[in-house]
Amino acid sequence: MIDRPSYINQLQRLRDLDIIKVLTGVRRCGKSTILSLFSEQLLSEGVSADRIHMMNFEDLSLQQMNYLDIYRSLQSALVPGKTNYVFLDEVQQLAHFEKILDSLFILNNVDLYVTGSNAFLLSSELATLLSGRYIEVHVLPLSFAELVSSRESESTKLSDLDGTVVNQRFERYLNYGGFPFAAAIADEMTYRDYMTGIVDTVLVKDILSRRQRGNARLVQGMAKFLVDVAGNLVNPRKIANTLTSSGIKTTADTVADYLKDFEDSYLFYRCDRYDIAGKKYLSINSKMYPADGGLRQALLGSKRPNRGSQLETIVFLELRRRGYDVYVGTLQGGEVDFIARKNGVTEYYQVSATLKDENTYRREIASLKVIKDNFRKIILTEDSGAYDDQGIEQINVIDWLLAQ
Repeated sequence: MIDRPSYINQLQRLRDLDIIKVLTGVRRCGKSTILSLFSEQLLSEGVSADRIHMMNFEDLSLQQMNYLDIYRSLQSALVPGKTNYVFLDEVQQLAHFEKILDSLFILNNVDLYVTGSNAFLLSSELATLLSGRYIEVHVLPLSFAELVSSRESESTKLSDLDGTVVNQRFERYLNYGGFPFAAAIADEMTYRDYMTGIVDTVLVKDILSRRQRGNARLVQGMAKFLVDVAGNLVNPRKIANTLTSSGIKTTADTVADYLKDFEDSYLFYRCDRYDIAGKKYLSINSKMYPADGGLRQALLGSKRPNRGSQLETIVFLELRRRGYDVYVGTLQGGEVDFIARKNGVTEYYQVSATLKDENTYRREIASLKVIKDNFRKIILTEDSGAYDDQGIEQINVIDWLLAQ
């Protein structure tokens, strides 16, 4: 199993707090592994195995049991007088799972952890039921730092790795992404089959199955379109017009509904716009980014990618992974790729493959120069080195991704 230290540390901070820990994220991003890693840490710290209870509800034998049977089985296995750690994996597969969560939560000897692969787990109804009693830990596929670390011994520092090796791994990460199991697949055909399986499972189980008259061709067409234009502003009407012109007839309202489903399944993330000068959020036109760079391979195959779009996707996901709220910055006559906010601090990011061309450099730096506040302004590129131009930093994107 690949170590996921940032998530394990989060769970450790939340351990034994009187609150339900809910791990969410796209299918196969590593939620189950994180629970297994955390249970191993508990064992290493002296928690006895009989106090750790794990159920994976993708197991058909569990799906055939009703929620009351599951609850009774868990309750009878609890060790009295000591804290029991209960891990319920893909709990949304079980009908009335919320009743189990509610009942387990009120027991004073249970520390409860659950995972889910679609936002139904935190739907408005469940959020109301568990109001103030849960905290979400959102999980993404492997970061570049996690991927690189997984190939090295524990004693090896990322800063000591050979630059050529790091660049090769970055190229693979750029094109093949960070789904944990897929990252270890060397054979091209096996990799594509695995990634296609992830996409198909999400489209069928998490999207189409929730609709009486789901349109599989439309959903597939939308997914391909969105991953192809990642980094471009889109809206439901534009998407509907594009798909209709390609022979997939639809409406803006239908597209808007499916966009919500894409977000609920964590297959894509929306990045809304923020007017920097007017200091207001804008509801018209957003960018959509896939949950992992490897989804492009699964949906578009060998179609030549736009490198700028790939870099933007990686940076967006990394900012989300680091806990930032991320927006597209708009200015009169210009745009800032990302405004990242966390704990009252704002950072501005531009992303460009290279700034060696003077015109490109001037274009990328122009929008940042217009912003007069004192927050960090950063341009991430594949160029080597780090520079500072009147307070605007230029940083190599690989160095930034590997920074801990």
